[in-house]
Amino acid sequence: MGPMELIGVGIDLVDIARVERMLARHGDRVIARFLTDRERAYVVGKHRPAMHIAARIAAKEAAYKALQPLPGARAVSWHHLEVERETEGRPFLVLRGLARDLVERHGPLEIQLSLSHSDATAGAVAVVVRPAPRPA
Repeated sequence: MGPMELIGVGIDLVDIARVERMLARHGDRVIARFLTDRERAYVVGKHRPAMHIAARIAAKEAAYKALQPLPGARAVSWHHLEVERETEGRPFLVLRGLARDLVERHGPLEIQLSLSHSDATAGAVAVVVRPAPRPA
């Protein structure tokens, strides 16, 4: 990978027990607020869904923070950012709506994503970069 221009960096931590309490109190409304239908389908089948929901919330918040140097990024919402996994398990973001429009308008831009969790906390780091043009 060649040189890149750094646009923004975001980090976020989410307490898994807090997500478990939100799920107990509000159930599907919490899931619908934070997750897309595809993300919901992924987490529902997991042994501890709150851990995976917390990781996705952290990823979306980290990406939101990393996008903030772009004009208009404050209007990006939870459903404009969708966490997916490559076949080898590496996470990446699918951009929808305003998030996709911002990256296209100011791009080409890439969002690199890293997720982690312990038994208590889920965390994410997102980095928005502009790849260097390839030599002709």
